Amino acid sequence: MGRIYTKKGDIFEAEYSEAEVKYLQYITNDMSQLNSDVIRVFKQVYKKGRTPELNEIVEGEVEFYAHCVVKWGVKLGFWEKIGNHPEVGDLNILFRCTNDSPKVEISRDWRVWRVNEEPWFEAELSAEGRKADEGSVIPPNSILHKIQAGEYDFVYPRYE
Repeated sequence: MGRIYTKKGDIFEAEYSEAEVKYLQYITNDMSQLNSDVIRVFKQVYKKGRTPELNEIVEGEVEFYAHCVVKWGVKLGFWEKIGNHPEVGDLNILFRCTNDSPKVEISRDWRVWRVNEEPWFEAELSAEGRKADEGSVIPPNSILHKIQAGEYDFVYPRYE
């Protein structure tokens, strides 16, 4: 495989089951989190072999947002590029992550932020912070696991 090129707006297909797929889109980079790629994963499940119009995909409901290295997902075969669409949605996305070790059951050290904005810190997550997506940079295999299983495949502190 040669050099992989990705750009904002790229849409990728990921396997959901043997007969079904879901789509994700690279939407921006977040300077607040290592300048990492930010993706949105769409909720709609489609039959394999029936690639919908790109407009239909980007107008769909977003299931979750995540930071990852999009190129690694392509290189490792977790998703495949199908096209590009300039509509990337609202970038007022809220993330959270903890400064605690995964061995801590309940964290009281949370960092909460919006894409490309300064983070703020919360000992106990506010209602807004509880709605935020997990903000660590996630490996592509864990993104695929969440696409297929609805949750990440790693241990992470919770909040009360």
